[in-house]
Amino acid sequence: MSAETDMIKLYSGRILALAADMPRTKRLDNATATAKKRAPLCGSTVTVDIVHDGDVITDYGQDVKACALGQAAAAVIGAQIVGLTFAQVQQGRDELFAMLKTDGPVPAAPFDGLDVLQPAKDYKNRHASILLAFDATLEALQATKATA
Repeated sequence: MSAETDMIKLYSGRILALAADMPRTKRLDNATATAKKRAPLCGSTVTVDIVHDGDVITDYGQDVKACALGQAAAAVIGAQIVGLTFAQVQQGRDELFAMLKTDGPVPAAPFDGLDVLQPAKDYKNRHASILLAFDATLEALQATKATA
């Protein structure tokens, strides 16, 4: 199978649909914290704004400038993140990392939609972009803990 055919399979219709219909793409004026992360290899960036009440995320906004894989990950995360705790977000990130890096299982609900990214585990140069939305969110959450 050629590299071009592999790449076409990687960018499946489901990934492209997620990327095209990403939720929570408006930045928040009342953010509790904001973080921006960049993947050095490809230049993808994700900026997230969060609002939380105690340990629960109550609002979320994101500005995603990434490949379709990074956009698909951000779409799944954005659709599920409101109402989750910091620990649940960390667990989702850890599970996605394991799926990509160590052939771990698909992340558990509510992030089980990230299963669409399983084929990307063979494309190590795409992993940083896929993890950006989680990484930016966790950085923002850490900032809120530091000021609490």
